[in-house]
Amino acid sequence: MTPAVPPVDRALLNSIVKAYDVRGIVGEALTEQSVEALAAAFVDEVGAGGGQVVVGHDMRDSSPAFAEAFARGATIRGADVVAIGLCSTDESYFASGTLQAPAAMFTASHNPAAYNGIKFSRAGAQGISLDTGLAAIRDRAGDYLEQGIEAVPEPGTVRQVDVLADYAAYLRGLVDLSGIRPLKIVVDAGNGMGGLTVPAVLGTAAGLPELPLEIVPLYFELDGTFPNHEANPLEPANLVDLQRAVVEHGADLGLAFDGDADRCFVVDERGGAVTPSAVAAIVAVREIARVTALGETDVNVIHNLITSRFVPETIEAAGAIPVRTRVGHSLIKDQMKETGAVFGGEHSAHYYFRDFWGADNGMLAAMHVLAEFGAQHGVLSELAARFTPYALSGEINSTVDDVPAAYTRVVEAFTGRADFDELDGLTVTGFTPESEPFWWFSVRPSNTEPLLRLNVEGGDEATMAAIRDEVLALIRVDPRGA
Repeated sequence: MTPAVPPVDRALLNSIVKAYDVRGIVGEALTEQSVEALAAAFVDEVGAGGGQVVVGHDMRDSSPAFAEAFARGATIRGADVVAIGLCSTDESYFASGTLQAPAAMFTASHNPAAYNGIKFSRAGAQGISLDTGLAAIRDRAGDYLEQGIEAVPEPGTVRQVDVLADYAAYLRGLVDLSGIRPLKIVVDAGNGMGGLTVPAVLGTAAGLPELPLEIVPLYFELDGTFPNHEANPLEPANLVDLQRAVVEHGADLGLAFDGDADRCFVVDERGGAVTPSAVAAIVAVREIARVTALGETDVNVIHNLITSRFVPETIEAAGAIPVRTRVGHSLIKDQMKETGAVFGGEHSAHYYFRDFWGADNGMLAAMHVLAEFGAQHGVLSELAARFTPYALSGEINSTVDDVPAAYTRVVEAFTGRADFDELDGLTVTGFTPESEPFWWFSVRPSNTEPLLRLNVEGGDEATMAAIRDEVLALIRVDPRGA
């Protein structure tokens, strides 16, 4: 007998509404009851009563039932649900953009199997954060949990639509891969939605012409229990299988997608990880060249403050304007719209495109890398090296009992040695003479955990390592003096 699920109250609901999405453990605060309430509140907030709402979901066991619960809540409040079924997150953005309709995508991205969540979009794939509507959705959903969802006189309908073929054709229209040299690619889908989208976009599963790509599939079976490894390529341990397979198959490169396939990581022919900053720089150059050839001037390209210094240098060298932003999915979507930026790149392998409604699309970034690499001779490690001239630490998380105290220790230690910038956490840039390698680092407190996140870059490996170790020693001071 299935145990009864306890009712969700306002406090529990509040615990799963994060800065940019909804995420939590299935069966605790995230239940069909809370999803129905969130759906009704979402329809109210975005004014979708009498209009359309797109609903899609990933391959997690709980996702289909949650998508159905969302449809119930949405139709009670008068929205017509366009159910696109199994899809990647960027497919949901595609549907939101082409239909000019708000969307809800059920996924917990790279989180373990016990989790699920919702990524919301306004019409045209525009983001929603706590500051731009998500807090209002949370509060109204709390009211619905306490008082019940009031039905409108004319409830909405539900219709099923498959957008995969149109999505694949749209991406093929943005990046032409038909003329590149033949490439062998290992793709690790991590049992996530890349197992559905890669054969459609890079193969012939959607009825598109064959490309000069030999794809070696790794974990393409859709399985929300993630039996092989977590679908989080940001963690080096989750790249090991791909790195090994690239070398074993003599492949030209490897691609790794996260669970909802909106992020893509690249591995070179030796199994070495290509940094997201290098990918961002490669794509930026291509997009800048494309729009300037069309006569566009004053081209903006967004990068968050943790990408390599080489990214803004590359943007400027290509004749465009680098726009530095804080970290954050919905925030960067907003910045894409406000600045009219042609492209945006984050250190976390989120890549945003004006031609994709300002939304992020890891597949599209991968296609740009394939197009650039496939148009020249040589190996990927050589291309990546040209776009990775400096030493990066990658993000290092430290659990800290007293985050403000650790933050203060860092400030005190570097006062008089560096410039400070508090756009997002603390960015510290050293006073470096022309003859010495530069360095900078970023320390950002987590919004949800007692963590400090450290990123360091130096002009060479020794400089980066010295600054990294000094800052980590300050962050990880034992308060007991041990």
